[in-house]
Amino acid sequence: MKKSMDRRNFLKNLCLGLTAFSFTDPRIFVSRKLNLIKLGRVASESLSVYKEPSEYSQILFQRYFNHLLNIYDQVVSEDGPGYNPIWYRVWGGYVHSAFVQSVRNQLNPIVKEFPSKGSLMELTVPLSQSFLIKNGNSWEASYILYYGSTHWVFDVIQGPDGLFYYEIHDALLTVSYYVPAEHLRLVDPSELTPIHPEISPHEKQIRISIDFQTLYAYEGNNLIKDFKVSTGLPNTSIDPNVIPTDTPKGNHIIQNKRPSVHMGDGTLHSDEEAYELPGVPWVSYFEPTTGVAIHGAYWHNNFGVTMSHGCVNMKPEDAKWIYRWTTPSPDSNDQDSHTNVVVY
Repeated sequence: MKKSMDRRNFLKNLCLGLTAFSFTDPRIFVSRKLNLIKLGRVASESLSVYKEPSEYSQILFQRYFNHLLNIYDQVVSEDGPGYNPIWYRVWGGYVHSAFVQSVRNQLNPIVKEFPSKGSLMELTVPLSQSFLIKNGNSWEASYILYYGSTHWVFDVIQGPDGLFYYEIHDALLTVSYYVPAEHLRLVDPSELTPIHPEISPHEKQIRISIDFQTLYAYEGNNLIKDFKVSTGLPNTSIDPNVIPTDTPKGNHIIQNKRPSVHMGDGTLHSDEEAYELPGVPWVSYFEPTTGVAIHGAYWHNNFGVTMSHGCVNMKPEDAKWIYRWTTPSPDSNDQDSHTNVVVY
């Protein structure tokens, strides 16, 4: 166990970091009891609350980024929109589901020992402030981590408040940051066992329709799963120096897979609006030149619409299924067992 940090510096920086936690719904009570209420996190800059489940209805007020909402019901609106007619009934009215991440508030037992290669863990609370430790004893707010993100944890320390914090290694930045230990759960190896390993890798194929924003999983000629996805935004620039954002069409193969990837610019900060996505879960790369992948997305719920910078966004639980079903396995060196990916 590492030595606890200076309490004054910790509490000073903790106060700076906790402004991200805005539990504004007056009926929300986030406690140690698990999953008493279905919750949603606002994943857009602002979100309108309507009187009825329709964009033609009266707007009553706004919710804002990272606010939490009680979700009392889910309805399919006759007014659409057609690509996603699902609305949520929340305190005071209705919100469209596109930018409401469905979350839980689950606290977990604390793991005290870790293997040298670290342990894969998943965030199980709506959001969690992480901290950097500067000069050995000063805790400064860093990234906010989100429900469903995955991280490699290597150690546990006791903070100045007497609580335990996990040490996350960030491979992109080669630094460590710390989050409350109860916010992460250990991913059991049984959760990552291959799906349908008895099926020949050459019989498995993924087909991704840009027009229908749908991923289809085939075994031979049999469609076994289909998922709504968000592929890359259409590339409208004619500037050859602009990196295209559309998902590359054509025939590909799953190149390799990672259960957790930090995507973004690699800048250390606590800016909520910056393009930094630590802990992107269940990443299956299929285009080696630009690193395009199928992966989970915790930053929107707008599947069925183009949204990404080229990758194929899925709900984290759907991306996890693809991660387990496709070949090769993450630790395999078999170069003749790659799942085919056809984008059209």
